[in-house]
This record gives sequence, structure tokens and C-alpha cells, in this order.
Amino acid sequence: QVQLVESGGGLVQPGGSLRLSCVASVHAGKIIRVDSMGWYRQSPGAERELVATITNGATTTYGDSVKGRFTISRDTARNTVYLQMNSLQREDTAVYYCNGDLTALNSRDEYVVGKFWGQGTQVTVSS
Repeated sequence: QVQLVESGGGLVQPGGSLRLSCVASVHAGKIIRVDSMGWYRQSPGAERELVATITNGATTTYGDSVKGRFTISRDTARNTVYLQMNSLQREDTAVYYCNGDLTALNSRDEYVVGKFWGQGTQVTVSS
């Protein structure tokens, strides 16, 4: 019932930019608290790796390969997290997944607590 929906992926040339968005929601319920949200990515044959996270206190963490090029931000009121990706490289090609560590009330007024994942959005960097 907790949904994280990503958008903004696509095809971009090396050196280009993309902005990903992820909205967290609960069907017939509401999100009570978001402890952190973030982005991970996975390319074929590789393990899922950290891209960036942002906590409730706005503390950010970045993977080493994206530092200085990617920026994570959030809109707390909209339970939305963004990933601005600049100076994209072919090595950034992957499926990007949104992750949310949050507490929600479902349609039965039950607390739901945990880490949730979106379905992923493809980012392809190619000329």
C-alpha cells in the first residue's frame, strides 16, 4: 500500500543532465514520518549501490562515484525526493531506484513501518 513512484529517467548524452523525482504515498492512508529517502542504482551484472540519501534532518550522503556531480534534495510537504544529475557519464547508466524509510497509516488505520522501494527508472547515458 506504500508506493514510491519514480520519474525522470531517459536517454542522455555524456556530459548531459537529468533530474529524477520520487513521490511516496499510501493508498487510502497517509504518511506519518519520513526518516530518510534516497536513490540507489543497479546496472546489469552489478550489485545495487548507493547513489545518495537525505535524512529527516537534511543530512545527505553520496556514493563516491557521484560526489560533486549529483545533488539530492527533498520537498518534505510533498514526500518527494529529487536527484539532480549533472556531468553524466556512461558509467552512470543503470536502473535508479527510490528508497524510503518511513512510517505510514494504512487504510485500516494500522501503522506501517519499514523501508520501501520504487519500481525503478532507467537512465541511459550514450551518444
